[in-house]
Amino acid sequence: MSALTSPPTPSGSSEKISRRRGWRAKAAGVVLAALALTTGFAAPAPAAANPYERGPDPTTASIEATRGSFETSTVTVSRLAVSGFGGGTIYYPTTTTAGTFGALSIAPGFTATQSSIAWLGPRLASQGFVVFTIDTLTTSDQPDSRGRQLLASLDYLTQQSSVRSRIDSSRLGVVGHSMGGGGTLEAARSRPSLQAAVPLTGWNLTKNWSTLRVPTLVVGAQSDTVAPVASHSIPFYTSLPSTLDRAYLELRGASHFAPNSPNTTIAKYTLSWLKRFIDNDTRYEQFLCPIPSTSLSISDYRGNCPHNG
Repeated sequence: MSALTSPPTPSGSSEKISRRRGWRAKAAGVVLAALALTTGFAAPAPAAANPYERGPDPTTASIEATRGSFETSTVTVSRLAVSGFGGGTIYYPTTTTAGTFGALSIAPGFTATQSSIAWLGPRLASQGFVVFTIDTLTTSDQPDSRGRQLLASLDYLTQQSSVRSRIDSSRLGVVGHSMGGGGTLEAARSRPSLQAAVPLTGWNLTKNWSTLRVPTLVVGAQSDTVAPVASHSIPFYTSLPSTLDRAYLELRGASHFAPNSPNTTIAKYTLSWLKRFIDNDTRYEQFLCPIPSTSLSISDYRGNCPHNG
């Protein structure tokens, strides 16, 4: 007999071995159950399907709330202490027990400062993100410059800021209003490793974004006369690759400046998009797919469902 060949199993022994193993498994189960009752011992829980989930299971009420479940604090960053952008304010969850967080930078629009989009900072941070609302080098900077500044601010946030240890540098996104929204598209095209982009009533002379590879939610405003959706947000969206996770949300009756004050529709869909793609948190897929219907606040919504990412 070859040394590599096992001897034949006697007739009936396989069935006996199987029964013996089944008895041992049942006995082990009984022992564990007894331990749980008498000593409080519990078997380890299975690992979470997604280690990046932060916060309780979302509901419509929770994504529409002005604050999430995390307490937050702020860090002011002077423009004199940084290079490549104009400083800003960091909003971050104060907990030290929830693991690291995804992060994003938000850029304002033409002639505006970070104060114009400051309401989004604590709102998103309290849902489980580190958020950097930035000032630009000058208020007249064009979209390509604002895109570079968004990336510079993310580099500062993850490499030099006082909260860098709280951030997972592989989970980053960009948001911006008007020319900051145009800059959001520029940043996403330049850095395909970003996880999400949300241009809010964006303005950019470039209309073709077919080389962009970052999941993108384009938000337009139905009554925008500064960056009309027909010549800005809709062409931005339709030029994105059809294979990309993408969506177009149009705010019913809203003006170009809708993102400059608290807006529940902007907040709930921006949050859901960032959670879904920065954190890969599929608990938020329910708010994006099936595609939301038109309503008193939404005049148009387009997108691909289900999402690939």
